Amino acid sequence: MSLTLMFITNDIDIAKIAQEAGVDRIWVDMEWIGKDERQKGLNTVKSHHTVADVQKLRPFVTNSKLMVRINPIHSNTKNEIEEVINAGADIIMLPMFKTVNEVEFFLKCVHGRTKTILLIETIEAASIVDDLVKIKGIDEFHIGLNDLSLAMKKPFMFDLLRDGVVDEIIERLKISGKPYGFGGIARIGKGMVPSEYVIKEHYRLGSSLAILSRSFANVKIEKNLDVLKELFIKGVRDIREEETKCLKMSQNDFIENKKQIDKMIDKIDLGLSHE
Repeated sequence: MSLTLMFITNDIDIAKIAQEAGVDRIWVDMEWIGKDERQKGLNTVKSHHTVADVQKLRPFVTNSKLMVRINPIHSNTKNEIEEVINAGADIIMLPMFKTVNEVEFFLKCVHGRTKTILLIETIEAASIVDDLVKIKGIDEFHIGLNDLSLAMKKPFMFDLLRDGVVDEIIERLKISGKPYGFGGIARIGKGMVPSEYVIKEHYRLGSSLAILSRSFANVKIEKNLDVLKELFIKGVRDIREEETKCLKMSQNDFIENKKQIDKMIDKIDLGLSHE
């Protein structure tokens, strides 16, 4: 097993650099409906990508897969999915759903023409996982720690790891036999919970999907493409080396790592409560 790494961008040069460095998926993020309201005041990624971005990237994304997050189900979902498929998406992600009916409508619109991934990031979606795993036509699942932690009124998104929420959802997802993942990872040695600890959690939980976070390579700040190329090459290589270490770890090693993560999260929460 190795993690399928995903990076959000609509920039051709960045997409080419990420692809050459070994990033598995280039992610066009078209979701905007309701996002500003949900994440008001938070320093989160709001991309506002479009179908034109999918079309623009398609000729250049050849070794990686081109994934598109559409908007939550709304009055124009059917047309949006048609446009995204026609633009050349390999995988379509459905965010912010709450019911089985929404998922079935999404799958009916896609009609097997691309792979599909469900983003479990609402309390309602988390509560119907037992039903979701029975639906034919879903290829993958991803647990969105950011919005799910907001919905659960947690101070820090990794609280869902400490509190067992992710463990519990994953136990139910395993029945599907489909790939699943959660959250994002930074560069090795970086992040409020350093990436090497989070990667070990992916391995403990059998997760195979991970987003490369904005801090992995902040393309809004770093404009030098040569510097970005080095960041991506080294960043992906370091993650793969960390994964090799994970393959040699015992279950007890993973449990000890989880205990370390829990302590870190406790400290972070304590700091947030004093702000």
